[in-house]
Amino acid sequence: RCWHESFQDFSISGRYRYGDEFWALTPQVRYILPTHDYPYRGEAVVGPNLQQLLMGINAAWRLATVLPQASIQAGYTYTVVEKAVEDIRANRSNFATSFGYALSRSLYVHGGALYQKNHGGLTAFGVAVAPPDQAAQADRLLKMRYWHLTGGVSYSTRFADLFFAVEPYIWGRDTHDGIAYTVGSTWYFDFSRPKP
Repeated sequence: RCWHESFQDFSISGRYRYGDEFWALTPQVRYILPTHDYPYRGEAVVGPNLQQLLMGINAAWRLATVLPQASIQAGYTYTVVEKAVEDIRANRSNFATSFGYALSRSLYVHGGALYQKNHGGLTAFGVAVAPPDQAAQADRLLKMRYWHLTGGVSYSTRFADLFFAVEPYIWGRDTHDGIAYTVGSTWYFDFSRPKP
């Protein structure tokens, strides 16, 4: 009884890549607007139903002199979240890092870690003693902090990239334990794209 299916959010983003074939630095900004007043309470809702502004930067380096087929990436994002109640704003920081290796022109593997820290919000104990207006917002006000590992593989063809990823929980406070599996594809409509 906790699953809700629905349209989630509109988002618009902009980013610009600086760099060359050996390094890249990419600042980005993204705005998220809920499509409608969807349910936000429960274990598996479609989202928090709050406006959000994400500002971040990603960096990547090819380890050309040591491991020509390898690269490392890192990124940081700070998110300003709309207030769900007057006194609490659950802004958050996210940090991600990964190491990737191209086994061939078509096959790429990667592994890394993700960290999230909510700078405001309620702890699980705080929810138990919170005023009713705050307790009703508990699912989007939790002061989550966690580490996840990441790993995955992607395969490129001329028209699409296929990927599989796994993200197990390692440590956390005021969050959920578990493991996430993701399977997906990216399709390209530029048929002049060279074969991998």
